[in-house]
Amino acid sequence: MIDILFVHSNASVKIYQGLAKNNAAIEPPIWAAMLANSVRAIGYDAQILDAEAERIDYVETVKRISEYDARIICFVVYGQQPSASSQNMEGACKTALEFKNLHPESFVLFVGAHVSALPRETMESHNFIDALCQNEGVYTLRDLLAVKNLNDEFILSSVKGLVFRNFQGDVLMNAPSGIVPSNRLEIDLPGMAWDLLPSLKKYRTAGWHSWSNNSEKEPFAALYTSLGCPYRCSFCMINIINRTKQGEGISAADSNKFRHWSPEFIIKQFDYFASQGVRNVKIADELFVLKPRHFMAICEIIKQRGYDFNIWAYSRVDTCKSEYLDALASAGVKWLGLGIENPDEVLRKEAHKDGFVDVKIKDLINRIQAAGISVGANYIFGLPHDTQASMQNTLDFAIENSTDMVNFYSAMAYPGSPLYIDAKKNGIKLPSTYSGYSQHSYDSLNTSNENLTSAEILKFRDKAWNNYHTNPAYLLQLEKKFGIASRKELEQTASIVLKRKILGD
Repeated sequence: MIDILFVHSNASVKIYQGLAKNNAAIEPPIWAAMLANSVRAIGYDAQILDAEAERIDYVETVKRISEYDARIICFVVYGQQPSASSQNMEGACKTALEFKNLHPESFVLFVGAHVSALPRETMESHNFIDALCQNEGVYTLRDLLAVKNLNDEFILSSVKGLVFRNFQGDVLMNAPSGIVPSNRLEIDLPGMAWDLLPSLKKYRTAGWHSWSNNSEKEPFAALYTSLGCPYRCSFCMINIINRTKQGEGISAADSNKFRHWSPEFIIKQFDYFASQGVRNVKIADELFVLKPRHFMAICEIIKQRGYDFNIWAYSRVDTCKSEYLDALASAGVKWLGLGIENPDEVLRKEAHKDGFVDVKIKDLINRIQAAGISVGANYIFGLPHDTQASMQNTLDFAIENSTDMVNFYSAMAYPGSPLYIDAKKNGIKLPSTYSGYSQHSYDSLNTSNENLTSAEILKFRDKAWNNYHTNPAYLLQLEKKFGIASRKELEQTASIVLKRKILGD
């Protein structure tokens, strides 16, 4: 019997519809690999089952879980983007339910952003979950593994950060566990357990990221160089796993912590990627371009190593300074995901709250592109105060300032975000299914606002995505920069029509 099995389940078809087979990225489960390495560092035997990378459904996943014979089955529910934990509960719950029905004596544990945002609701809704971790779960897992009898209610009540059900069926929430402090990251979260994951050839990056690598999507690796974010944006729930307070009205905005590993530690991960022949790398940090002493040092070491990576990383428009661009480009950063959200300063200020800084977005895009870095621009439709006219202005801005890739999102009230708190307070309809939190699912249900219904926003979003990506001028721009293969791939992607329940499909 092993001590713990970390499971990353698979519900890609439900989440991405027709995009799942060849288009959606398959990303290494970063948190599962970090948590596995964390418990191994203190002597516990851990394994990882990545059902998505193995391309197995929930029936086969249940069979494989049974073969491991683990004391604790831990479903790690995160996703390909910081806000994807809720949508990935779809596969995790389906798999856990089936497994628990077959093995009622097993101990099923959940960890992830969604369950951290809604611990009591999750436990009350799913009696097949024996316990869950609040926050990131590092110390909770270590303390839980030390418990000899997982049925001992008295001992379980002493495990900080644990939420569990007693013999009477009541949900008990222990005091929160602390997050890993910066000076302990390399000790308590010592990188990813790459040896426990499938071959990196089984992971694939997003199509657009591969365009700067001759459209080759595999192999693919992803990592964090930092955790958390110091900002308090209304639409984001990334910091909910840093929460130290409980109670109604507590959101990710109340726990805006930021920590990072040292560049000397991080470079070991890149050394491993290079040894495995990996070029496609995603730096999954919410904000990589934030602390110059951190990211500039990493870039310098990568450059010194002479590596030839195809790196995708994220930045805010107000943290990406001109003096950083050459260093980023020389390290192999080929893409910067830029959080524009909305070009209207008034609406953007409302979304970013106290983190808003006025930036000339057009000039910034031009400077990034001039440095040889492609821009992946991110826009959100349907934020508070958005109207049909302002959404059209956003689309017009995106087309006029055409970037090499663009993501159009509908504002979604993800559990843990301030938008979710506001939606609950104001009676705004929320998804009744986990897949409803997916931007691409059939039952996707984005939030409405005071001016627009959910259906009006989603209809505009889908039409905007199609208009942008079938625009002859954009397709010609794409072909000139990346070649005919990238254009053909995008045209194939655009031919896949997403069906939407709220639009009457």
